[in-house]
Amino acid sequence: MEKLTILTDAAKYDVACTSSGVDRGGDGTGIGNAKSCGICHTFAADGRCVSLLKILFTNECIFNCSYCQNNCTNDIPRATFTPEEICTLTIEFYRRNYIEGLFLSSGIIESPTYTMGLIYEAIYKLRTFYRFQGYIHVKTIPGADPVLIEKTGFLADRMSVNLELPTSDALKKLAPCKSRRTILTPMRQIQNGITANKNELMVYQKAPKFVPAGQSTQMIIGATPENDFQIMSVAEGLYQKFGLKRVFYSAYIHVNENAGLPALPSGPPLLREHRLYQADWLLRYYHFTVNELLSEDKPNFNIYLDPKCDWALRHLEYFPVEIGTADYKTLLRVPGIGAKSAKRIVKARRGSTLDFPDLKKIGVVLKRALYFITCSGRMMYPTKLDEDYICRSLLNDSSQIPREIKEQGYRQLSLFDDMSFSPVGNTANY
Repeated sequence: MEKLTILTDAAKYDVACTSSGVDRGGDGTGIGNAKSCGICHTFAADGRCVSLLKILFTNECIFNCSYCQNNCTNDIPRATFTPEEICTLTIEFYRRNYIEGLFLSSGIIESPTYTMGLIYEAIYKLRTFYRFQGYIHVKTIPGADPVLIEKTGFLADRMSVNLELPTSDALKKLAPCKSRRTILTPMRQIQNGITANKNELMVYQKAPKFVPAGQSTQMIIGATPENDFQIMSVAEGLYQKFGLKRVFYSAYIHVNENAGLPALPSGPPLLREHRLYQADWLLRYYHFTVNELLSEDKPNFNIYLDPKCDWALRHLEYFPVEIGTADYKTLLRVPGIGAKSAKRIVKARRGSTLDFPDLKKIGVVLKRALYFITCSGRMMYPTKLDEDYICRSLLNDSSQIPREIKEQGYRQLSLFDDMSFSPVGNTANY
């Protein structure tokens, strides 16, 4: 329990709130499954909030990364699990319905290969001896033996390699023991393994799956002076060149005293992190590019408006959009219209003419969309297409800044809050 207290707290800065992307049911020979698409304290497609045990294998570390709470110079309580303890914790928590999966990261003891070997041993025992068939997300240790990474990939559902910082210069400054090459090498290995495995599965359907939920990475935001344009350009490159499922953006939290780190008297840059996630969504699902959202002349997002509204205000020449005739990709660019509502509009207008009450029923957020759309050639209200006027109106929309960020409610719930456990919300980042 002492180890668990230390190592769950040490894991709170690793972002893992993502859907699993795995559709694997139990085969009757073990326990657990990854059938439902949503692990890591997120909401599944069926509305369930599901959870996983998020821990470090160890918070011992031979590296001295300036931004990391677990670096070798910090005087903090240290602990290390054994592979058997990892297995026991996972199984016992699963049997009590506290978790549905495991997220396992680690500091580095002795060497990257030695640490990766311990992680592999734990996952191997969990899958083979304990017959655990639930979701497992493993953080890959950069610099570890590629053979170990490959063997772990056939056991884990998702793997991730933390990019840590957006640029190699920032990495040299704050984490001189790490390099961009050692980080990108396992990332490329996992990508190549996933591609090869897909080809193999086309020939042999019963071939073992390699990282079936794909890979992700994490960048710390605000520890170094990169602007949003640089950060999003790196993310876009990762999606295009490495086929990543997700890039996570983690607002820098001041945990160490170091001359090279910002003081952040106003707290973590949570609103900036929020805007980066919104922009990331636009890249992945709304067919935007970074060069459309930002430029060298305008390198940062407007913190008061979401990136989609901000883009629309700077491109009023494309509006208003006629709901009855606009194609799907055009509808996606309208503030207040999401991917689902755009599909519903395209489907519904085949049988009837849509009006504003119909759009509200479909799910369009009219308080944002009304400035940018027409139905049968008419706007909802007489509205002038003026940037200042629309901007003032949108700023009155309280949903532009999430309540959680307004209240600075950002913490990881602990397994030991009030010494009670809940099947939802134990170790999520809120």
